[in-house]
Amino acid sequence: MTPAPTQRRATNPIVILLGILVLATALTWVIGSGFYEREGRLVIPGSYEPLEKDRSLVGIVLPSEAAGEGRVAAVSLTQSLLAIPAGLERAANLIFMVLLIGGMFGILDRAGVVENGINRLLGAARGNVGILVIVLMTIFSAGSAFLGLASEYLIVIPVMTAMATRIGLPSIVGFAIVTIAVKIGYLASVTNPIPLTIAQPLLGVPIFSGAPLRLGFYAVFLTAGIAFMLYRLRKLKPETRVDLEAHSAPPLSLHEGAMLAILVTGIGVILAGSTRWGWSHHELSTCYIAMSLALAAASGTSASANADAFVSGMKKVLLASALIGVAMAVTIVLEEGRILDTIVHALNGAVGEHGPYATAVSMFGSQLALDFLIPSTSGQAAVTMPIMGPVAQLAGVGPQTTISAFLFGNGITNMLTPTSGTLLAYLAAGRINWIDWAKFILPLWAAFIFIACVLLAVAVLLGA
Repeated sequence: MTPAPTQRRATNPIVILLGILVLATALTWVIGSGFYEREGRLVIPGSYEPLEKDRSLVGIVLPSEAAGEGRVAAVSLTQSLLAIPAGLERAANLIFMVLLIGGMFGILDRAGVVENGINRLLGAARGNVGILVIVLMTIFSAGSAFLGLASEYLIVIPVMTAMATRIGLPSIVGFAIVTIAVKIGYLASVTNPIPLTIAQPLLGVPIFSGAPLRLGFYAVFLTAGIAFMLYRLRKLKPETRVDLEAHSAPPLSLHEGAMLAILVTGIGVILAGSTRWGWSHHELSTCYIAMSLALAAASGTSASANADAFVSGMKKVLLASALIGVAMAVTIVLEEGRILDTIVHALNGAVGEHGPYATAVSMFGSQLALDFLIPSTSGQAAVTMPIMGPVAQLAGVGPQTTISAFLFGNGITNMLTPTSGTLLAYLAAGRINWIDWAKFILPLWAAFIFIACVLLAVAVLLGA
């Protein structure tokens, strides 16, 4: 009898990230070092200067002592390992926030608020999952496109993954509803203040100018994203109407009503804090702690039971939270090797002057590649816009097209790259394996690249 084939285990995401860390270390030995002069965070165009680099073999294991003024050394294996705790320290604010959100969700889950809320959502959509997908993706993407919301949706992801599981779908479907919508919002960034307040002034155009053009782009990407999700939904579950009787929720209790009121109020405070008062991780984490304490008090169960639920929720996102720190270690290695500016300089030379259409697409390709190394939206804008702006102008590419090339490249890569702290935080909140996500999203990722090239050609044609 032929033995049954053994099922191959998926590669653990931490193995992938460690492989990327090794690759980044190797690149510091292969690629020359250099730097751009800066005014604050902003790069001064034309100021790139190469640095003399020490590649002696004695520096493979231990840091080289030859580095000094005007001279830099390739990153050693010891420095690469030291970058991991340094990355955990640098990403500590985000890691702690993810852990607190996981704990808060544990309290909600223990109280039954999540399951009952999902059943009420299905009831509002009359059991039609397709309608639910369209409405939710439109709402989530609009929050990102117009307000720049991203980390604020971390609290929603566990609810959506639980909803998908509750109706017989893989949890990754619920995760995708939020994640794809948020990335679509950042691709268009109609009035998203996070990239636009940095990128547009660097090109000499008013902040939020070109919004009608980006609104059209938003409609195209949103339509494609919703179509992809509905297609995947049909493939996974041909009958997308749910039996409401099988998913009925009990009448809203006093405790559950109080917890929902606390949750909605907390989300409102978080939105106001992040958009109006410039709250960062510290303030948001404090808000999640306050919400957790209020939810525990309103749950009607003992303090010990709520503490157990909070710790259980944190445990579910612990490993994925640590991945955020390892991803940050990759950035630290590239910074210590002083090769980021060299790569930017090389990509700038590759863009060149090839006519407006080719230049626009080349800029988009450069931003796609750079986002793997600089996943921060604001950070990438500060580095690339001062360099790409003059190149685009010489090639006859308008400033709004240059902005769109940057937004498309940054947003599309961030849908997939394992070096993105935000994506890893999302994966942690949804307890989704990065490899499973990559397999799920790859067709849409490729389609978005094609759509982006077409839309950039349209922007050039319109003279934007």
